[in-house]
Amino acid sequence: MPVVVVESPAKAKTINKYLGSDYTVLASYGHVRDLPPKDGSVIPDNDFEMLWEVGNDSRKHVKAIADALKEDNNLILATDPDREGEAISWHLEEALRKRKAIKKDTPVSRVVFNAITKSAVTEAMKNPRDVDGDLVEAYLARRALDYLVGFNLSPVLWRKLPGARSAGRVQSVCLRLIVEREMEIEAFNPREYWSVKALLQTPRGQQFEARLVSYAGKKLDRYDLENEQQAGLAVAAIEARELSVLSVEAKPASRNPSAPFMTSTLQQEASRKFGFGARQTMSTAQRLYEAGYITYMRTDGIDMAPEAVTAARDEIATRYGKDYVPAEPRVYKNKAKNAQEAHECIRPTEMSRDPSANDIARLEPDQRKLYDLIWKRTIACQMTGARLERTAVEIGSSDGQVGLRATGQVVLFDGFLKVYEEGRDDVVIDDEDDANRLPQMTEGDATKKDSVTPEQHFTQPPPRYTEATLVKKMEELGIGRPSTYASIVTTIQDREYVRKDKGRLIPEDKGRIVTMFLLNFFRQYVGYEFTADLEEELDKVSAGEIEYKKLLARFWRDFSAAIAETSELRISEVLDKLDKALEKQLYPPREDGSDPRKCPLCGTGDLHLKTSRSGGFVGCSNYPECRYTRPIGGGEETQGDRILGEDENGEEISLRSGRFGPYVQRGEVSEENKKPDRASLPKGWSADDMDLEKALTLLSLPRLIGQHPEGGEIKSNFGRFGPYVMHQLPDEAKPVYANLKDPQDVFEIGMNRAVEMLAEKRANPGRGRQAAAKALKELGEHPDEGGPVNVMDGRYGPYVKWAKVNATLPKDVKPEDVTMEMAVNLIAEKAAKGGKGKKKPAKKKA
Repeated sequence: MPVVVVESPAKAKTINKYLGSDYTVLASYGHVRDLPPKDGSVIPDNDFEMLWEVGNDSRKHVKAIADALKEDNNLILATDPDREGEAISWHLEEALRKRKAIKKDTPVSRVVFNAITKSAVTEAMKNPRDVDGDLVEAYLARRALDYLVGFNLSPVLWRKLPGARSAGRVQSVCLRLIVEREMEIEAFNPREYWSVKALLQTPRGQQFEARLVSYAGKKLDRYDLENEQQAGLAVAAIEARELSVLSVEAKPASRNPSAPFMTSTLQQEASRKFGFGARQTMSTAQRLYEAGYITYMRTDGIDMAPEAVTAARDEIATRYGKDYVPAEPRVYKNKAKNAQEAHECIRPTEMSRDPSANDIARLEPDQRKLYDLIWKRTIACQMTGARLERTAVEIGSSDGQVGLRATGQVVLFDGFLKVYEEGRDDVVIDDEDDANRLPQMTEGDATKKDSVTPEQHFTQPPPRYTEATLVKKMEELGIGRPSTYASIVTTIQDREYVRKDKGRLIPEDKGRIVTMFLLNFFRQYVGYEFTADLEEELDKVSAGEIEYKKLLARFWRDFSAAIAETSELRISEVLDKLDKALEKQLYPPREDGSDPRKCPLCGTGDLHLKTSRSGGFVGCSNYPECRYTRPIGGGEETQGDRILGEDENGEEISLRSGRFGPYVQRGEVSEENKKPDRASLPKGWSADDMDLEKALTLLSLPRLIGQHPEGGEIKSNFGRFGPYVMHQLPDEAKPVYANLKDPQDVFEIGMNRAVEMLAEKRANPGRGRQAAAKALKELGEHPDEGGPVNVMDGRYGPYVKWAKVNATLPKDVKPEDVTMEMAVNLIAEKAAKGGKGKKKPAKKKA
């Protein structure tokens, strides 16, 4: 039986059904080899030699494939049909050759299919080929570039900017987009303007709304009515005049459907319609693909196979009638950057399988939603356009001093709108096309005024990016590729450079500092054009037009020189340059005209940019005498020291701002009291809400809860890893700590609960600080590999556990709703990424 290798067990299970017992189908669980995450894995001085290593998790999978080849000396590599899939096939072949599992007479072939259906898989088996060397070289070039940037630039960041975690080749450019948008918003000055609307009546008593478009015989521009007084004069001018219909113009219009989905547009639409993040969308699409419901989901192609177009047209005729089928099939031009990596659009594998089908109805909620979206978009893209009628009515006075316009839109034939309408990122406020039908009017009709209303407006700053609009912008600039969008957007959030608030991406201070550092010292490498041009060159490597090692050599020559030059700089020099570059944002003019660099607290020190573990901040040069600080993103200038009152002994209690956030302190530093009592504000406590009572409560910690029945005191407090209770029995060498979930529990937890938590911790000490996790739901034995599969309650939320693999549940999935199929898919995804949940300790140096 020939050995067929795919990436995931879910995919292997589906393909095995189609191939039957004549084949052995095994999973590689993603990439079997990677560059060790340490310096020296890519050696520029040795012709960019790359030292690959088979991961600990992957060794058993490689062994299983090698053992299967002993039974049948025929290997078929059937990984995904893109650059990453080609790379996995190459890695597998190389790893098996090193194990000598592949012999001289072992036939090795590569097959690809765009959909996991019986027809697609069996057809692919009839057309084997060799591994595509050009695609592999494109992968090697990208992997080497990302490694060289990450492992050479990140140490510079660590040394020059304490708190900065790392930098990536494309992630840093993506972060720059978000930071620069935030700076645009902060620098934005809103402009006031007014508009005037009138509620009018036709001679038949039907109401409609019109807006003022000309005044004093002149066409109104957006900002012509600058204030309330001018708007009031315009209102008076309308009210003082009789108005009549000057003209009625109805024009036919049409709307055509959007192209079918590719990776970026699917991510954007899923974000708009369901609030899905890029990672969530791709994870859900992956499961639909592996189950055989949709075609491959990493693609920048929008063309559709002829047989799929025919099937879609037949389905439209059957469901909606022939009027909804255009005379000719719609053809969408492929926008792929690289023809070798362009695939078909993302579409259902069977057009007749609509979202109400039984097998779709049994899917998880996220999968049902995404399949519904893909099915509707695919069907709609082959339907007739919508026919509309747009009407514009001009109303004015006989002297020509005022003119108003009413617009309306009527759908005469819905066409594709019967099935699907694309979402919009940011709705345009001043859209002239009103979806409402206007009442019947003819030229010369007199109109009656029911009301005339002025409305105040202010220009709005550009909106913050959502994941959808960020992906769209990256696509426009040519930064990244379909397979990388999700990981790029996720990485900058995982590094705490960016946070997501109500769907919008907001840069943290740490992210701002990193961006400004890179713009000032490595500007070329976070340049939009440079990154896009490099992507184009990498695509040429895929096409076999450029030799990848020459590309690496050219990049490394300039990049290594920039690294060497920056490494010589002192931290003070770096901060001085960043302080100057950020001057407009850090020190905006003050209303009283005083020097914006003077400390508002002590009045003598100068403000300067400083860095800490948590990012950047503005602080006073008189530190430690003056402890004034504020965020680099602006904010109230009242975050310095504040006296809250005195304790019962007359000692002053103050609120202060330190490098690591606000804290309260009792008294002052002196010869007798070199370390006064201090307590940091817990997570969720606001410095603005602090008062004397709260400060004294914090300073009284640790709190004595009571005497343990077996002896010793039980106390609660805040520690490095959050709130906890602790206790030490007389015969114990060290105290036992049990974590609390809610910070308020430090002040409220009682004896019974504290004793119970400590007993549970002693019974299940687990590893490190956490007690053993509880099983929320037992699902049974893993259907393919064996071993119990459970849903566990973890410190950071529920997760699926099997063997050493821990897979976090998606945020919108409840533990009680998890099925074995869902759990197996999550486990497979986690295993494919090489994650076991906990890292092994580093080896000790000899």
